[in-house]
Amino acid sequence: MLKYTDYDIVFQEIPDETTLAVNLSLCPNRCPGCHSPQLWEDIGEVLDEAALDALLERYGSAITCVSFMGGDNDTEEVDRLAQYVQSKGYKAAWYSGRRQLPQKFMPEHFDYVKVGPYIESLGGLDHATTNQRLYRIENNQLVDITERMHKK
Repeated sequence: MLKYTDYDIVFQEIPDETTLAVNLSLCPNRCPGCHSPQLWEDIGEVLDEAALDALLERYGSAITCVSFMGGDNDTEEVDRLAQYVQSKGYKAAWYSGRRQLPQKFMPEHFDYVKVGPYIESLGGLDHATTNQRLYRIENNQLVDITERMHKK
């Protein structure tokens, strides 16, 4: 089961998209320097189709993408909800704090995926030194677009 604590409309999480970023709790990764350690806890509301429908109805055409921020505790549910988001005509993105995607990862259910734990000394996606990677999925292949996120 996935739980979400909050969400925001963001413009920098996924290039060229207006993204509804949904923050998921129960993060098992516990990265040192994490900017959202409250997401390690079992807090928030259940994220299911009804909750997504309420958010999508609220924001409608103002967004083009839904990004699941976390969800490493239930990757199969992230996959299922990504399919649901796509069936509603939105792009689906996922940020996994793991170093690698799960073996059962289904690229056809996502348009973007970001992987990698946050390592404070390396910085986030806006730093050329980051360990994190952002991929656009094209023809079920991961195309690295991390460089687009680096500060110029």
